[in-house]
Amino acid sequence: MEKGTCELCRREPVELTVHHLIPKEEGGRFSETANLCIPCHKQIHFLYTNAELALLYASIESLRNAPEIKKFLKWLKKQPATALPRMKKSNRLKKRR
Repeated sequence: MEKGTCELCRREPVELTVHHLIPKEEGGRFSETANLCIPCHKQIHFLYTNAELALLYASIESLRNAPEIKKFLKWLKKQPATALPRMKKSNRLKKRR
């Protein structure tokens, strides 16, 4: 995995993953991507469905302004860049699947 700066939380140096801003499942196979650290990438998918991501959060700026993500980013920025915190899927998504 490549190391660099996460486009969402801006922590560095962190291992980066590729996040499709419009999920592939929602037609975003060839759309814009963002390099995110593992905790940010997991948190996004734990909080939102692919349909919600495609409709409401198809840019880094819209993700950064989402209330749930703002709270998470405030907490994550206090963690060391090497930390891989345990994540929990939101109760709202657990009920849907």
